[in-house]
Amino acid sequence: MILYLCDRYTYGSSARKERKPVWCHPFTVVQPHFLAYQQIVHNFGSEILLESGEINREALGNIIFSHPEKRQLLNSITHPMIQREMLKQIFKYFVLGYRYVILDIPLLFETNMLTKFMKHTVLVYSDPQTQLSRLMKRNGLAQAEAEARIASQLPLDEKRKLADHVIDNSGDWESTRKQVLRLHSQLEDSLDFLLVRLVTVTTVAGIGGLLYFLLKHFL
Repeated sequence: MILYLCDRYTYGSSARKERKPVWCHPFTVVQPHFLAYQQIVHNFGSEILLESGEINREALGNIIFSHPEKRQLLNSITHPMIQREMLKQIFKYFVLGYRYVILDIPLLFETNMLTKFMKHTVLVYSDPQTQLSRLMKRNGLAQAEAEARIASQLPLDEKRKLADHVIDNSGDWESTRKQVLRLHSQLEDSLDFLLVRLVTVTTVAGIGGLLYFLLKHFL
């Protein structure tokens, strides 16, 4: 079962503390050993790099949130690779027996490319003022810069209508934690994963049987 989590600007660092049970994060594809990294540096220049050689996400963010065409370019580079990497991670954890996988996908509702693959979508919500103040504090942004970044995405109220589950992160961490654990318990008790595994095993068995038949009769 695949679970999508958003919105990255609402929960700060607190909502990541409850790691249940797998978290596939898209920013892995911009690490130096990935092709996306090379293409990003080629298109945006070495000034977006930290001394360590890794991409300075804040510097890159300042560029793409000020220039929509640059944001589209970045998305065209990263989205196909993010999708491939996530499929690899999903398959790996499926084989390992996990009941569900959490995918942290920025702009899922905005791009509407992967929603059909999600069994559940979860919005981690906070009121607009809390969202703004947390973003300013986390990224060291002026108010106008933070407002521009928020405005580049769908309003949270619209995302609430699209999400299957909403976790209110406007309060303290303990309140958020209880909501996360409640949802986790609900997903762990679900039998959706059994259907997926049954279909997969049946398909693999069918393909294996067909190959055996062909090999036995034609070779």
